Amino acid sequence: MAAPSDEEGAVGPRCHHPPAAMLDVPFLPFCAFLGTLGLLCVAMAGTWCQHWRGGFSLDGSSRTFNWHPVLMVAGLVVLYGAAALVYRVPNTWSGPKLPWKVLHSSLALGAFVLTVLGLAAVFRFHNSQGTPNMYSLHSWMGLGTVLLFSCQWAAGFGAFLLPWAPAWIRALYKPIHVFFGSTILMLSVASCASGINEKLFFSLKNGTTQYKLLPAEAVFANTLGLLILVFGVLVVAALARPSWKRPDSDSPDSRQ
Repeated sequence: MAAPSDEEGAVGPRCHHPPAAMLDVPFLPFCAFLGTLGLLCVAMAGTWCQHWRGGFSLDGSSRTFNWHPVLMVAGLVVLYGAAALVYRVPNTWSGPKLPWKVLHSSLALGAFVLTVLGLAAVFRFHNSQGTPNMYSLHSWMGLGTVLLFSCQWAAGFGAFLLPWAPAWIRALYKPIHVFFGSTILMLSVASCASGINEKLFFSLKNGTTQYKLLPAEAVFANTLGLLILVFGVLVVAALARPSWKRPDSDSPDSRQ
């Protein structure tokens, strides 16, 4: 009996196709599903605040606070996730890279603007009601995430968009930028989930059905938190998938 060849190995025939390839999912349908999920999260945040929390206003009341969860979910999670996935779109893999850099930074800047507006809403509400600011774990985590986000955007703008940034700085900073991109997204998801939980604990107590009895509002908001978590995990999974990463190139265009 002949010894097994290198192709067969010691146990049996080798599989020439990795398991991941057999379960490969096309990027564009996945991206469409992810976009639908993100819009659903924003819509559910708005429905929660409109239906159970009294709607929206700018008068400093609790209806001013209601802008906070909607804007944070829309900016810090959904739009930020979209910005993170720009370079996974196959159309970005060839041709000039500068337009995609501008789109990536513009989406991130839009997410940052929405986030700042969301922070302004909660600070205005607290100040008008005489409520202390920055005392909870949620507030510390949220503000820390926003500060890290602002540093990430500024550093990325300086390293990748300004024409006089040296190539060695871009090469050195790129893996750091990618790492903190995923980190900020997961911190954003954690901040949103803790904020939803905190709001339910504050709201569902005396005079209402208590949180521990799981009224309809609690079920709805808890579901929203889970969907935000799923969205964040799927974005990070897409960023980590090797077959969806933009191929590195040593061409002058890729180093522009």
